[in-house]
Amino acid sequence: MSESKFISTNFAAVLVYGRPPLVFGGMLFAVAVMLNQSMTAYIAGLCFLLTSMFFDLIDGWFAARYRPQAKLAHLADRIMDKAVYSMIFPMVAVGMMWRYQHLPEGANLKLEMLHVVLVLILCVTVLMRDNFAHFMRNFSLRRGEEEEFKEITRLRTMIAAPIGVLLYLYAFYLPVVDGSELYSWISWFGEMNPRHLIMVEILFLIINLGSIAGYCRKYGTACLDDLCLGDEVLRRRILSVFPNALTVMNALMGLLAIFFADQGRFKEAYLILLGAAFFDKLDGAVARKLGLTTPLPNQKQNKYSITLGGVLDDISDTVSFCIAPAIMFYFLMERFISESGETVSFLWVAIGYAVLGVIRLIFFILDRKSIPGFFKGLPVPAAALLVTAPLIMLDSALDQGSTDLIFWGWLCFWLMIGTSLLMNSYFIRYIHVGRLLSRNRRFMWFTVIMILSFMFTPYFGYASFFYMILYVFSPLYTWRISPEIAAIETRQHPVASS
Repeated sequence: MSESKFISTNFAAVLVYGRPPLVFGGMLFAVAVMLNQSMTAYIAGLCFLLTSMFFDLIDGWFAARYRPQAKLAHLADRIMDKAVYSMIFPMVAVGMMWRYQHLPEGANLKLEMLHVVLVLILCVTVLMRDNFAHFMRNFSLRRGEEEEFKEITRLRTMIAAPIGVLLYLYAFYLPVVDGSELYSWISWFGEMNPRHLIMVEILFLIINLGSIAGYCRKYGTACLDDLCLGDEVLRRRILSVFPNALTVMNALMGLLAIFFADQGRFKEAYLILLGAAFFDKLDGAVARKLGLTTPLPNQKQNKYSITLGGVLDDISDTVSFCIAPAIMFYFLMERFISESGETVSFLWVAIGYAVLGVIRLIFFILDRKSIPGFFKGLPVPAAALLVTAPLIMLDSALDQGSTDLIFWGWLCFWLMIGTSLLMNSYFIRYIHVGRLLSRNRRFMWFTVIMILSFMFTPYFGYASFFYMILYVFSPLYTWRISPEIAAIETRQHPVASS
């Protein structure tokens, strides 16, 4: 072996095996930051992590260029990834708790605590994903299947290191008055709004969950066949974890919407309710896709069958689409009373909306004469998005002291009452939104483009409110649709009902 090739080969090995020592050094510097609050240790730890991230970006190219015959290369890279993530993410989780203990006066304690909890959840998810992926790969090798090495499957791995560096910058940041020019640039990350980080972390969390779902899709059937040994009941219990997890995400979105409303961020709360509606539709579709809604051949049919998935779905809908809109309405109307001088109490209106929403869910459970493809009365997800859309405009009017304050306040008041009645107007047929979109592709693309176009503009609330008003009056058009045709479309494009 020539000297140049020898150097190149060993340098490639350094790139692969040098990352864990660098991250371990960064962890030691992080400990020094927490003990001594040293700016030097903070910058040194950052440099170690950035060097490790740089090694991770180029080690694959060097290994493929100078050690293509080395069968250990891919395995070693994965082991090093696990070692790195096992250090960096618990480190930043501890750093977030340390930062929380040293927050300056006037900091948003509730938001910071939410951020700490989210980072802890993210840390656990990252480690669970790595161990789950390791298990599934070993299982596939035992069955004689070849692994797929596609770059798209490495999306999580590619962004994990930058996310770790970003969280390190925020968690261990030390506010220094007389810092260098470099440190002033770093300060932008250290003083970042936690809400922006939360959005990044939620996206990274979804990518990790999507990675787990990808492994389940590729190897899940073989694993279940090997695990269940023909026991269909056990198979269904395992498969039910996936739609139930989506249902729980629906409830978590509702709780998160309440939190953002408590912080006065009603636009963000509305976007989160959109996410809750998405999970509400997705869990039923996944359950149907997995065949969990079809009874077993020898299973007895009960008139009112109670399942864990059904109970979770009802609880989630209650939290996200009954309680959350009522709380959001009450929070904002309290401000409206104090700034407009109105003396009307809106508490009973909020309670009435939540109660009537629950009654509508109970009716849906007990109704044995459903119309295929249609809802009886306004569904609770649509009702929630309808009553919360004008809250965005009311919040803006309160912040700006607009002359339209009285108009938006009383519009929200009467809309809550009217929507409560529409939810329980069972003689009105509302078609599934998913069915309406499937019938008209142009309308579907109009919906997607509208959301993306107005999401980051001051007119998002107006556009959302207009869109939901169209759905309220949609029975004027959809009553012509035959329930039989709607039933066929329901089987072709299954969605959840509520």
